[in-house]
Amino acid sequence: MQYWLVKSEPETYSWGDLVKDGRTSWDGVRNFQARNNLQKMAPGDLVLFYHSVSEKAIVGIAKVDCAAYPDPTADDPKWMAVDLVPERDFKDSVTLDQIKKDNRLEQIGLLRQSRLSVMPLRPEEFEVLLSLGN
Repeated sequence: MQYWLVKSEPETYSWGDLVKDGRTSWDGVRNFQARNNLQKMAPGDLVLFYHSVSEKAIVGIAKVDCAAYPDPTADDPKWMAVDLVPERDFKDSVTLDQIKKDNRLEQIGLLRQSRLSVMPLRPEEFEVLLSLGN
């Protein structure tokens, strides 16, 4: 199993939207590195859902429901999408400030490549974030 973090502006598509919808196609990604990360996702992988820009916090856990497939919103079949389903809310949101202050997370992609919308997490990073959110 692998662990991931995806970012979305809550005004565009929020954790609450995913919970309400019950499933979504994670499409519209137009960054090559993020696309490559989508291609590596496998069914059952766990994904932390991060509200970017206005909130800057991890708010829930989703699960990858199917392997990557060509993004239906793109003209080029090289762009990929995956389907995500909600697993559960975080009891407490984990803010970007909390992440920055925790020395166990100093190498996390969220701090090193802050503009990347889909990024892998090391298992130990995932566990730290999970413990902070529960």
